[in-house]
Amino acid sequence: MSTKFVTFGEILLRFSKEDHCRLPQGRRFVGNYGGSEANVAVSLATFGEQVEFVTRLPDTPMGKAARMKLNEFNVGTQHILYGGKRLGTYYFEEAAAMRNSLVIYDRANSSYYSLKPQMLNWEHILQDADVFHASGITAAISQDSADATFEALDTADRMKKIISCDINYRKNLWKYGADPIETLGRMLQYSDIVFGDKIEYEFMTGRKVPFEALDENYELDLDLYREWFDEIHARWPRCQRWLMGIRNQVSSSQHTLTALLWTHGKMLSTRIYTIPNIVDPMGVGDAFMAAILHAVNTDPDNDQFSLEYSLAAAALKNSISGDFNLSTDEEIRGLMESRLEEDIW
Repeated sequence: MSTKFVTFGEILLRFSKEDHCRLPQGRRFVGNYGGSEANVAVSLATFGEQVEFVTRLPDTPMGKAARMKLNEFNVGTQHILYGGKRLGTYYFEEAAAMRNSLVIYDRANSSYYSLKPQMLNWEHILQDADVFHASGITAAISQDSADATFEALDTADRMKKIISCDINYRKNLWKYGADPIETLGRMLQYSDIVFGDKIEYEFMTGRKVPFEALDENYELDLDLYREWFDEIHARWPRCQRWLMGIRNQVSSSQHTLTALLWTHGKMLSTRIYTIPNIVDPMGVGDAFMAAILHAVNTDPDNDQFSLEYSLAAAALKNSISGDFNLSTDEEIRGLMESRLEEDIW
């Protein structure tokens, strides 16, 4: 029997201007669908996995269009709930030269924002599922959405499902008064597989570890990272796979990227990619998350493969416009096998 994944969160409509224009410039907005948990679902479906995305959408043409977009990628949507008044959106201004990127959320009072506990029948939704995935964003949007998230986590835990979590700390979302460290820490207590970037781990632990790679020749202090992960695991002992994405923004168009995996007491590392000519950096963490879920499902005893596969998937996402990572398994494996930058890019 194949593994079934269920992801839970908010799908958003993303607006940005063309050609690196600032938001006040130009006359045309370009629209893409995105949202962390929807991005994970699309990636898993692209890998051929069976996946359901659960959310709440407005019963409007915009809500139905979002559902149709998910169906285009073979993401299951049978448990989507209709209600509320509007689809959440966000505005993305691309980085250029010395100017950083900018994200502006417009999610207040969206259909998902007003999702409440007991609106979804989680026992029914999860009855034939194997893995449940959510992220810190699902608990950051509103008190109602946080309560609905923990209702889902409680049910998945009681039904003995594998639970995965992306820390996904977004400081601009925490507006309703909850303590993000305490709330995210509660989510990690449920989790078997966790992804976060280095900045998010630093936020959760109050500890900073340098990463200043300018190219693939940089050497990480693995002893320092191992000590850090040992402390993290001692704090949240249920999780047996801690994946960390580590990025250095050399310039707006060139980044270095690597990853570490702490699993069952082992500290694993892999190569560093130099990524020039970045097309779109949004959704890279979601590409990491989907790839490790797929890799662990495909080859659960090969943790080094899972790490390298996740990093290659995330590196490729930088070459794809929009939030969704549409890299195939064949493309990811091809990148893993290539050692020459000119062959990769």
